[in-house]
Amino acid sequence: MMTAFFTPIFVMTGKVLHEEHVELLMEEFAFLKKEVVGKDLLKGSLLFTAGPLEEERFGFPAFSGISRLTWLVSLFGELSLISATLEERKEDQHMKMTVCLETENKRPLTWIEEKGPGLKRNRHLSFHFKSGSLENMPNVGVNKNIFLKDQNIFVQKLLGQFSEKELAAEKKRILHCLWLAEEIQKYCYSKNSPCYRHCS
Repeated sequence: MMTAFFTPIFVMTGKVLHEEHVELLMEEFAFLKKEVVGKDLLKGSLLFTAGPLEEERFGFPAFSGISRLTWLVSLFGELSLISATLEERKEDQHMKMTVCLETENKRPLTWIEEKGPGLKRNRHLSFHFKSGSLENMPNVGVNKNIFLKDQNIFVQKLLGQFSEKELAAEKKRILHCLWLAEEIQKYCYSKNSPCYRHCS
């Protein structure tokens, strides 16, 4: 079962394809949602580290890491892309993508994906608000039954237990995240961008 970033329902030839949307069911996200609600963001950053990941198999980093982008959009609303850089050292299996984003209120957000040998899978965050700061993620407990929860949400959708407004909001968020990821990829591959790539 593949962990993905949205829950569209496709009905083709009598079959239903469902993709999990588990990153928004994690205890860490629930904690962040409570901490962020009602606060005025000044600036923030989210760094994700992990071991090497083959782009040929898992896609461009903005897509393979789109669950982190979904977190930022879900917490702070629709975002604008300011700039993006991608550094690669294929001989060392190291990759670092740095994305500068901006909220609708012109507040800066930085999203970094860094992967390479020796890097542990972890999230490092820093959010600064007018009322205080949130640095790094506390231990908020184990994520329990998130795939079962997601399956239950899927069933509720099939049974029509979600309002049209809720489904429309989810679709809008999904399409916005996909659009952002595509724009980040275009920016990094553009000859006119300040992005630079180190390849063997």
